[in-house]
Amino acid sequence: MRVLGLSFGRKMKNCEILCKAALMEAEKAGHEVAFIRMIDMDIKTCTGCGGCGKSLDSGGSGRCIIKDDLPNIDEEFLKADAIIVAAPVYALGPSGQLKQMADRMGPSHDIAFLTNANEKRKADGKTGGQLVDPRNFKQRFAGLISVGGASTRSWVSFGLATMHILCFPSGIKVIDQIDAYNMGGVGHPLLDEDLMGRVRRLGQHVAAACGKPHDEVPFQGDEEGTCPVCHLDLLTVRGSTTVECPLCGSYGHLSVEGDKVKVTFTAAEQKRSRLNYDGKLEHYTEIKGFGAIAGPKIRAAGDALNEKIKTFENYNELKFVRELKK
Repeated sequence: MRVLGLSFGRKMKNCEILCKAALMEAEKAGHEVAFIRMIDMDIKTCTGCGGCGKSLDSGGSGRCIIKDDLPNIDEEFLKADAIIVAAPVYALGPSGQLKQMADRMGPSHDIAFLTNANEKRKADGKTGGQLVDPRNFKQRFAGLISVGGASTRSWVSFGLATMHILCFPSGIKVIDQIDAYNMGGVGHPLLDEDLMGRVRRLGQHVAAACGKPHDEVPFQGDEEGTCPVCHLDLLTVRGSTTVECPLCGSYGHLSVEGDKVKVTFTAAEQKRSRLNYDGKLEHYTEIKGFGAIAGPKIRAAGDALNEKIKTFENYNELKFVRELKK
């Protein structure tokens, strides 16, 4: 089994040390391990070109067409049975490179897109190397470590939630997660043996899960959270007792008992969480339906739409931006 560690922090600083501490436990358990310092990698911004989806639909791999270091990281993902990710939180959520990477992985790692593309290929008589790389369908696990300096936890509110975006498209199951805030007060992770012990346990949990089916491995984090799927405490409230987990997209019913708030999620709503296949399939169906809706509208508008678009070309665009584009 192979465990991949990704640190989005600086060299030999908090994130890297915590990620490596967890990886060392996986190595002690007999697994092969690998580590990538992500700030050394060139990960460009997604341009929304749609090349990945077109590739997948036309029998290709679905990999991003932008030339940088992402293909190498893609390959490491495919080789891994589990990942351990540590990311710094500078402004409420993890540093931007993590989100850039999540955006770029898109349909090339989305399990619903990959499954449907593979089924279509099988229906067309495709076999062997003509099918989607079978490594995409491996049931993987993850441990997440959000690292923030603030002693006030609300300043790192979106750390772990955003880190999940790197995992759920490809169906990686997060079985442990640590909100390591107050690092400014701690000074250095190696000065906090409780934190280091907790990180080692995360590594042990991930190592023990490798190779098992998802349904045999329960969540093993210290905090169960409000949502029973992602185990986070974020809720979207829109004026009624029906609330939504913003990460999972699942609806729950909120009730108040004394000074305690309780949220109940039905089994059906948990199943349609976007962390599960049903939720991703729901989104896949939605995305694939856009062409039949938007296409006719755009074609019907014809030249009139093009004339309206011209109104916005180069509007108040700074000169130096135009020069950069030349």
